Amino acid sequence: MARRTTTVPLLLALIPVVAALFAVAALAGAVSLAARRPARPARVVGFLLLYLLADCAGLVAAAALYVRHPPGVRGAREARAAGAYAVLTRLLTYLRAAARPLFGLDLRITPRVPAPPERPGPPLLVFARHAGPGDSFLVLHALLREAGLRPYTVLKGSLRADPCLDLLVSEVPHCFLPAPDGRDQEAIGALAAALGPGDALVLFPEGGNFTPRRHRRAVDTLRRHGRLRRAARAGRLHYVLPPRDAGVLAALEAAPAADVVFVAHSGLDVIDSVRSAWSCIPLHQPVQAQWWRVRSGDIPRTREARSEWLLTQWTRVDAWIATHAPPGTPHV
Repeated sequence: MARRTTTVPLLLALIPVVAALFAVAALAGAVSLAARRPARPARVVGFLLLYLLADCAGLVAAAALYVRHPPGVRGAREARAAGAYAVLTRLLTYLRAAARPLFGLDLRITPRVPAPPERPGPPLLVFARHAGPGDSFLVLHALLREAGLRPYTVLKGSLRADPCLDLLVSEVPHCFLPAPDGRDQEAIGALAAALGPGDALVLFPEGGNFTPRRHRRAVDTLRRHGRLRRAARAGRLHYVLPPRDAGVLAALEAAPAADVVFVAHSGLDVIDSVRSAWSCIPLHQPVQAQWWRVRSGDIPRTREARSEWLLTQWTRVDAWIATHAPPGTPHV
């Protein structure tokens, strides 16, 4: 609560500041367009203003859910969760639509995400690559709007600084990492154990965005811990970090009936710094994503076999990126 008393007023205070910046950036943008330049300041500040307005709309919606379904009333928690998912879907749809003209975002997913079935299928564990700004939100949007699933989210604790996200995510199954008590694996396992039909736990096994430096550090860490065979295999990955298997293994053990979906993507990974983000606006290549599903019965049963299986699947992610990465994509 103390955190929100700071983040909410800060959000409201930022809106007029960003609106003033947008007025200046829009004038600069008009000059840039006349000179056939990318108008980057207007694009960035414009999207920031739209994001802040979306945050405010989300705060109002979250407050309305709380008033409409107050604590202590039977079924109120379930109703607030359903409402929070609906609000998140609308906000992510709005932001993705805004990113298309402003940043040239063109997302292409293969195979096409199937429409929601009449009967919810088995729960899913979604293990996605992490690289580039906003990739986690694109994954969540695809699950919510296109697949009709209810994502259980594992997010970095720093995202709680966004008051809208903080309030809405608090109404749905989630966990922020690192966990307050330091028991990250237990938190992920508890979240996975609660999965039901039509639910999907979303996890990013790399633990952070790919950079060549992080890749080298991850391989060196494996060597220092005596995991020489795994370090050798991880060293042959060129576009992804070796997956951290602790959280994945905890999720697999807690949800043995769940199928697993792997998600590879490329296009946002060209943005790995403020400088590259600025130079890449607008994007000139589509963001491509590929996913595949592994049935629960085809997943190895022992921890050791599952760890090797995960790295094999991540090798497949790396190979797919190698054939789809646009020029300038960071790699080792």
